[in-house]
Amino acid sequence: MSVADDKGVLRLIELAKNEDLGHGDISTAILDDRQQSATFHLIAKQRGVFAGREIAAAVLAAYGTSVELEWTASGVDGKKIESLPTHLATIQGPQAVILGAERVLLNFLQRLCGVATLTRAFVDAVAGTGATIHDTRKTTPGWRVLEKYAVRCGGGSNHRMGLDDAVLIKDNHLTGIGTERLAHAVFEMLGRLSMREVKPAFVEVEARNVEQVAQLLKIVGIDVILLDNFSVDQLREAVELRDGMGLRGKVALEASGGIRLQSIRSVAQTGVERISVGALTHSATALDLSLDRI
Repeated sequence: MSVADDKGVLRLIELAKNEDLGHGDISTAILDDRQQSATFHLIAKQRGVFAGREIAAAVLAAYGTSVELEWTASGVDGKKIESLPTHLATIQGPQAVILGAERVLLNFLQRLCGVATLTRAFVDAVAGTGATIHDTRKTTPGWRVLEKYAVRCGGGSNHRMGLDDAVLIKDNHLTGIGTERLAHAVFEMLGRLSMREVKPAFVEVEARNVEQVAQLLKIVGIDVILLDNFSVDQLREAVELRDGMGLRGKVALEASGGIRLQSIRSVAQTGVERISVGALTHSATALDLSLDRI
């Protein structure tokens, strides 16, 4: 299913339209030829990765059905924008409709391209190591479906969508439980999953040190162990411990916590399979796009 069919995304588009349009575009209303057909080019003025093709038409449709959208070969989700300026799409229709939709359309596309561009930078930084880049739930409220879609456009992978689709037992869930009791406590927690009607997509448990990793590796049913704020040496030690127990391919290790673009390759080279990066969505900068009338 396209993200443009998601009910939450459609509500978000309508909210953005109403926020911007209010009682009507008074600047366009005073034009003599506001219903005249006009043609605009969607232009990228900054290098990056394109994302947003799936929802651009939905944004324009919220303003009327009289607008035509034609993409160029460059307007493809996940495609790198390298030569500038780059013509991404041609939009044609009543100028009043397009001018009314201009800012909202660009706001959506610029944000999504920004997330995809930052994601691709992280993906490229770990190329050849075998590690994959994952997003987190550190998303803009209301934008989760869209931002995680942009992460995919950038070559990244999605972590859980929300609290209801996977198990992630973190340090706050384990407060007060000592390392010597950790395996037993988590085993009991996972035993309660059988009482749930919906099977989680995966089960992940956070470890605060290598000693806790050793305890968690004893438990059947854990798919991923989250290594939060581990140093590179600690990550390597955890990988060696897991591999020494013959559990590579059975239990994945995920590094997380303050991982930056400049240091991520050294993290990936430790042998962890997954690296989660909250910055993909909470720190992405919008890509510079414009809508130019021709």
